[in-house]
Amino acid sequence: MTIASPEVVVRGIAAGGDGVATLPDGRTVFVPRAAPGDRLRLRGVRLHPRFARAEVGEVIEPGPDRVEPPCPHYIVDRCGGCQIMHLSATAQRRVKAQVAGDAIRRLAKVDIADPGMTAAPAQFGYRSKVTLAVRGDRVGYHRINDPDSVFDVRTCLVADAAVQRLIDAFREARRHLPSNASRVVLRRDRDHGLHVVVRTDPGPAWTTAVAMRRHLQQRGVSATVWWHPEGGAPRAVAGSRNPWPATVFEQVHPAMGQLVRHAALDALGDLRGQHVWDLYAGIGETTVALTDRGATVESVERDGRAVAHAELIGPTGPVRHAGSAETLVARLRAPAAIVTNPPRTGMTAGVSQVIAESGATRVVYISCDPATLARDIARLAPAYQLRTVHGFDQFPQTAHLECVALLERR
Repeated sequence: MTIASPEVVVRGIAAGGDGVATLPDGRTVFVPRAAPGDRLRLRGVRLHPRFARAEVGEVIEPGPDRVEPPCPHYIVDRCGGCQIMHLSATAQRRVKAQVAGDAIRRLAKVDIADPGMTAAPAQFGYRSKVTLAVRGDRVGYHRINDPDSVFDVRTCLVADAAVQRLIDAFREARRHLPSNASRVVLRRDRDHGLHVVVRTDPGPAWTTAVAMRRHLQQRGVSATVWWHPEGGAPRAVAGSRNPWPATVFEQVHPAMGQLVRHAALDALGDLRGQHVWDLYAGIGETTVALTDRGATVESVERDGRAVAHAELIGPTGPVRHAGSAETLVARLRAPAAIVTNPPRTGMTAGVSQVIAESGATRVVYISCDPATLARDIARLAPAYQLRTVHGFDQFPQTAHLECVALLERR
């Protein structure tokens, strides 16, 4: 059910970046691209039993935090890649701190102030990886709140310069995509190599990868081209014979990833001679840092390719386990401290229970979702007390943030 175009005043920003206001009937309405303090006329109001959704029809009076977004796709194409580019940098950080604080107060039942926020070194040009959807002859981002709609991307202001050059070259080279392509990842690795990873649905083998790479080279871009068929293993099919593993997880904002890692390790304090778990370890950067600080380390990572890479480039001291934390964590040697950096879904109840029973005196939790962080803090509450939490504006222009929480045994 929809209603006419009401006038509202935006009172805040929700976790996903939508503005929050109240309709005349008392229902909360969520409005993308709204700023705190905006007086708006809404359009397309869709009513649900307890809330509503709408779009900005007219900005009658802008709030103090509203700015003109510089991205050509943000307004015209309603790009869903960024959610809060229409807010000033200061307002973005304030909103993210409020979202994190609110999640912990509501879900973890811990009465804390909104956490401090560390600003990113740059507001634009920071992403070392972008993921583009493929829909027919269009390759780009989804429109906001419309997962079935894709628009062609020309310029991505949050992509770093090398990735933007790859976007430019790929716009013509995409003619060599297979007909069953579903997603394309464009990536710069830590050694500044470039990669194109093509994900395909079931179908015929891809035979034009070499032609794609040649086309990129003609545009002055040298990249390794990967094919990742659904249900199969990704493999490099054109380019380097010994490529960096471009399909394993790595932070897409390396500078902020380093700041987060250092903050997590500093929160643990002196680790010399102590045994530490590094859960959800990725390619082992935190494992190496823990070892450098004098700890003995056992790490757990689900992705066997990431573990193999960590063993190839990392020190030989740590014991690295390939497999799920749910399966392996109960088998690890008793720790003095734990670093856990789970995916957005957080930890399972089983992993939280093993941590609670581990005897570790300190747990540092690195989170990319305040809601699942708060849920897991609540699960750990019988054994651990939240001491500190700090936010990092790791992804400016988006609603996403990173948090580092320190928990100490009661």
